[in-house]
Amino acid sequence: MKKTHYTEPWTKAVHFTIADAEHFYSETTPFQTIDFYKSKTFGTFFTLDGLMMVNEKDEFIYHDMISHVPMAVNPNIKSVLIIGGGDGGTAREMARYKSLEKIDMVEIDERVVRLSQQYLPLTASSLDNDSRITLYFEDGLAFVQNAKAKSYDLILVDSTDPIGPGEGLFTKSFYENCMRALSDNGILINQHESPYFDEQKHEMVRAHAKIKDLFPIAEVYQFHQPTYPSGHWLFGFASKQYHPLKDHKKDQWESLGLKTKYYNSDIHQGAFMLPTYVKEALKNAS
Repeated sequence: MKKTHYTEPWTKAVHFTIADAEHFYSETTPFQTIDFYKSKTFGTFFTLDGLMMVNEKDEFIYHDMISHVPMAVNPNIKSVLIIGGGDGGTAREMARYKSLEKIDMVEIDERVVRLSQQYLPLTASSLDNDSRITLYFEDGLAFVQNAKAKSYDLILVDSTDPIGPGEGLFTKSFYENCMRALSDNGILINQHESPYFDEQKHEMVRAHAKIKDLFPIAEVYQFHQPTYPSGHWLFGFASKQYHPLKDHKKDQWESLGLKTKYYNSDIHQGAFMLPTYVKEALKNAS
């Protein structure tokens, strides 16, 4: 393995560096460049076009928060659509719910999935051994556009940033198609970027503006992801019916006995209590 420093530009002036990284695999697909590294600090991790996607040290935070928040609001969800999520971590967490009947996962780049299965079994373990999971290697934008109306109770947009293959997953037409594909009690969770640096804040505001124009309930919640720019990251919660706090089924979720490393019922409530600067930015979203 080639010893190297892994450095990622969070902004033009701020860079994130892992000093003990060893680069051991690289592949360029028709969609992006995939690189895998090993690090004593973060374990195995991979990047897409030079940006950190998943690492063994903190992946549980992201995957807990994208998965368990909606399930604690509506534990009766039966059908789930995951857009992106090629590392398999979101599917892994959803597969822990025995009540789910269907988990469809749409990833545009099959190589992300296959390489994760090879090098990151920690996140990709459920993709091979759960019959409820069906993989589709195609464009998530087109998949949702062609989906039958009201065919999913939950859509999880586990996407990259709004550049390259992930760009179409931040458009109003995509969110409109998600709304159409959701059942009457459906929930949409989408990757909402960071409120801290201007580069990500701009996309956060744009995404929220589009979603709140479509859904009667549109909220934002936060979590701490150390290896994403600033460490302060957001998901959007949108629904036709359920409010993430008023309809929080704390006792019902806790009765399932799921062991989690980040998510819990207190975090669920606290994650929606946003800092003032974030509230103001979202209030002005238009």
